[in-house]
Amino acid sequence: MEPVVPSTGWGVTHLFFRVHPSRSPDPVQAGKELVTAFDTFVAAPDHQVLCASVLGLKADLGVLAIGPDLVRHEALATALRAVSPLEPAYSFLSLTEVSEYMETEDEIRARLEAQGVEDLEDRVAKAVERLAGQRRDRLHPRLPRKAVLAFYPMSKARDPGANWFRLPFDQRRELMHGHGKVGRRYTGRVLQLVTGSTGLDDFEWGVTLLADDLSAIKEVVYDMRFDEVTASYGRFGPFLVGLTCDPADLPERLGLR
Repeated sequence: MEPVVPSTGWGVTHLFFRVHPSRSPDPVQAGKELVTAFDTFVAAPDHQVLCASVLGLKADLGVLAIGPDLVRHEALATALRAVSPLEPAYSFLSLTEVSEYMETEDEIRARLEAQGVEDLEDRVAKAVERLAGQRRDRLHPRLPRKAVLAFYPMSKARDPGANWFRLPFDQRRELMHGHGKVGRRYTGRVLQLVTGSTGLDDFEWGVTLLADDLSAIKEVVYDMRFDEVTASYGRFGPFLVGLTCDPADLPERLGLR
């Protein structure tokens, strides 16, 4: 098939499977097929995959696949379903996106003018460059491998008296600014990727957290609970957490050897 590429952002699929080694007539071969599926996906430029053995009993294998070509995402899911010991447990589809609450160049200029800063144009140019980098990182992220990968879907409430989408834009932006300040306290400890899924899946956003310390993930999620955005408007789906590894190490982790 010809590539199918979104006009903005990259496709993101989270795939979770239960693994039943005893169902395969040849677990070793099944492990090789598993690794081949990942190798094929990342063979194309800008396609990345992170794998994890899931903690707890919700699933055994977690996969985060990210890249521009939706056909390759489909092919990966199909290839994994064909590996005999794998049973689908959960999936989530989303796109990388830039927050609608990010400042524009005009807003940066107005803010700096109101502050009465000197060398206005130089400050504006630096801020715009920094903003461009943030947009690039959110639309086309390069994900490092950390020890722990956590994922959960979320939506904003539409309840009577707590309808996020009835709030004026400026109020939503102010609330999200405070929400972001909480997350920035964990810079260097937790890497967060928020992807958009409105109209694509049952929830409106997917949140991926990468860290080397499981406690850091617990802390940032708990800390966010007290922020107004989460306390009044946050609605969450299942939380899935796993220990990452290279695809080549998965067969041993999953008993396919």
